[in-house]
Amino acid sequence: MEVMLVVHAVAALAAPALAHRWGRNGLYLLALAPAAGFVHTLWTGARTSSHDWAPALGLSLSFRADTLTLLLMYLVTGVGALVLIYSARYLDADDRGAGRFGAFLVAFAGAMYGLVAADDLLLLYVFWELTTVFSYLLIGYQADRRPSRSAAIQALTVTGSGGLVMLAGLIVLGQQAGTYRLSLLLADPPSGTAVTVGVCLVLVGALAKSAIWPFSLWLPGAMAAPTPVSAYLHAAAMVKAGVYLLARLDPAFGSLPAWKLTAMGLGGLTMLMAGWRALRETDLKLVLAYGTVSQLGFLFVLFGAGIVGGAIAGAGMLLAHALFKSALFLVVGIVDHATGTRDLRELSGLGRRMPWIRAAAVLAAASMAGLPPFLGFAGKEAALAALLGWPVPLAVVVLGSMLTAGYSLRFLWGAFAAKPGLEPTPLHATPASMAAPACLLAVLGLAGGPFAVAYGEAMAPYFTTFRGTAGEAHLTAWSGFTLPLALSALALAGGVVLFLARDLVARAGTAISLPDANEVYWGLLGRVNSFALQLTGIVQRGSLPDYLLGTLLALVAIGAFSLLYGTDQGLRVDVILWQRPERVGVALLLVAVAVTTLWMRSYLGLAIVAGLTGYGVALLFLSYGAPDLALTQVLCETVSLVVFVLVLRRLPRTPEHDRRRMRLGFRLAVGLATAAVVVCAGVLAAGARVTTPVSALVKGAVDEGNLVTTLLVNIRAWDTMGESSVLLALTLGVTSMIFVRSRTETIKPVLTEAPRGWLVTPEPPDRQWAVLAISARLLFHLILLFSVFLVFNGENSVGGGFAGGIVAGLALTLRYFAGGGLELEVSLPVGAGILIGVGLLLSTAAALIGLVVTGSPLTVLSTHLHVPWLGELHLSTELLFDLGVYILVLGVIRDVLRAVGTELDRQIKEPAR
Repeated sequence: MEVMLVVHAVAALAAPALAHRWGRNGLYLLALAPAAGFVHTLWTGARTSSHDWAPALGLSLSFRADTLTLLLMYLVTGVGALVLIYSARYLDADDRGAGRFGAFLVAFAGAMYGLVAADDLLLLYVFWELTTVFSYLLIGYQADRRPSRSAAIQALTVTGSGGLVMLAGLIVLGQQAGTYRLSLLLADPPSGTAVTVGVCLVLVGALAKSAIWPFSLWLPGAMAAPTPVSAYLHAAAMVKAGVYLLARLDPAFGSLPAWKLTAMGLGGLTMLMAGWRALRETDLKLVLAYGTVSQLGFLFVLFGAGIVGGAIAGAGMLLAHALFKSALFLVVGIVDHATGTRDLRELSGLGRRMPWIRAAAVLAAASMAGLPPFLGFAGKEAALAALLGWPVPLAVVVLGSMLTAGYSLRFLWGAFAAKPGLEPTPLHATPASMAAPACLLAVLGLAGGPFAVAYGEAMAPYFTTFRGTAGEAHLTAWSGFTLPLALSALALAGGVVLFLARDLVARAGTAISLPDANEVYWGLLGRVNSFALQLTGIVQRGSLPDYLLGTLLALVAIGAFSLLYGTDQGLRVDVILWQRPERVGVALLLVAVAVTTLWMRSYLGLAIVAGLTGYGVALLFLSYGAPDLALTQVLCETVSLVVFVLVLRRLPRTPEHDRRRMRLGFRLAVGLATAAVVVCAGVLAAGARVTTPVSALVKGAVDEGNLVTTLLVNIRAWDTMGESSVLLALTLGVTSMIFVRSRTETIKPVLTEAPRGWLVTPEPPDRQWAVLAISARLLFHLILLFSVFLVFNGENSVGGGFAGGIVAGLALTLRYFAGGGLELEVSLPVGAGILIGVGLLLSTAAALIGLVVTGSPLTVLSTHLHVPWLGELHLSTELLFDLGVYILVLGVIRDVLRAVGTELDRQIKEPAR
């Protein structure tokens, strides 16, 4: 299973290159990824696998393919491959976004594959949110259209919010069960009030993902996406995620009253409301969209019942719905592609001129309406049989089936019938690669009926996980003349009546229609934004000193309360004021510098004095025998000082007089109180240690080498990777605020107009510093060489990727000071985004290499290589990780220099033009 995840990831990364080389035909090659997943699933069958992720936390990369998982895998990979083949001709030949479309679709297929295969609750949540992100990108594929952007944001907001609620529920279940392994939790489910609350929270996420009321508003809006996206995400994949989670947890928690009431109640309401709305839509795609919401409600009723009969019917309908609804969506795409419209009021006479497409639509719609011998009929018959002892749900399902039959007939009539008073709609030929997937899916729905019994037997291992008996429910193409058959005939007859009375239904629907879901959503969102704006106006006054004062006072209050009432009275605290006399001098120097900042009257002087405190801390590190920390502290302070100086160019030389400025005594008191709380907390934390320090563990495990690097790159590598990502996000966020224009603009064209000499500089001769310019060119390569030395030296001595990256960034800074933005471009003509991406890729590769070779991520692999003139070179995944950090930090500094350097230069000069 892990191999298939890697295959999908590689295919997604390669999609832009394939599209660049072959255009939309590259989608045929991308279809090989989900097709390989289908074959792999068919070949390997049920299986399990697990790899350690964070053993200390009990987390692992665990996957399991049982009967239910295999069903979803077949749908995700099989339909995914057909949709990619279909898309190769659905997209325009000159569509430049084919690579992006293919990458998002394959990545979504991989995320959905991982979701159904995950056997760990937190891993399941990771893939759950990945499907949310990729669906957002697919729905908003046509980003130049406002409806696409709005629909994407709406889907992301609704499903993402539901996912966060679900995460809380998963954590509650995992904690109550004592394990996050899904298979173990289901084998021995916990009980109690907390479990009931956790199950309800999980249901919220499932309801949101599968568009069950009140979360159903996002799916019809998502029809702004390209039709292949709708056929895949909203028929066979994404919306099935909530149904899958419900089906997965059903054997363990289906007997809970809260489970039945929530799932069956909201599912039945959704089935009726959406089915009624589908009868009144004029856009063929929206007819199917509301029909999808209705059918999802039907599935929630079946799996929410918590009985094996409901699960049998649900399994039948789950497969049938994926086949007939994806086929119908593809048919709508063909009609739209051939005629340029989806409005059933404008379509006429297509049936005779598109016989194959009409035949596929008839087969799929017949399965959706529940006609024998289609698989949809077998599923509906099993549902009616399972609910015979449940009067209210049974009535809801019969009424919902009437609505389903009604909008199925309306869809066929609207798409293919010759309407009186309308000329035949002009159309062009349909490519075979578009027609074949739709026809194949429709035929599978027909062929599935006779094999319904075999399908039920194949799903038997899942059904046996339920407590109780199946009763009369079973999957078969024909069970004789029974009460369920009579109810099914009643539903079909009611559907025919609803179709024949479509004009009356439309008028009745207009008279009793509920408020439009989109209007409700945007109205609520507008109220939330208005409230947030008013609240922001109260607490965000634009005064940084006020924000800092509030933060420090809160820290003092919370810290003082904790120290007075939250500490163990029996705690022994040993305080050693100093061990070496020079530390006293450094401490007094730090205090003097810090107090000096209170009297500074210029921004530049304040930045310099504040920087001296950082250098003083580096001296303290040195006195404690920590040269690695001291080096990093000095480098960070230097970079910070450079950034301060560059930014100060846009500020006045001295702060403006502010009458509200806090008095010196008050500021000093707040500072002393904060210091006292922080020092006390640090002392108490050191005295409260009950386990062996990590440093001692590292010393015992490493005979020689840099212990700090071992700690950061090996033992705490996940933390280091996370911190690197946070640093990246913060940098991009801050620097983006400086850019008025697009970040993609470049100054490289100017280089062709500038004189190309030993020094390339845009500054006038009277503003050049010749000594600095020459020194920068002479020292640049030596500094870069030293930065590389720090990377390779960091494994055994002082250095590391972070320190080396900062040193390389300082070399770039020197070149910028010497020649401005043009000199910066000449010294490193590689974009910051490329550097950052390569850095993250290398760091991630260091983790994946261990996973591929040993089965465990972050496993250190090492070897020695003899290099002429250099001697023995130790190569390891630790070094690869450090190289990634080095390149990432270099990219971050380059982006900072471009923002606060080159971009501010432009903004300063423009007003003078």
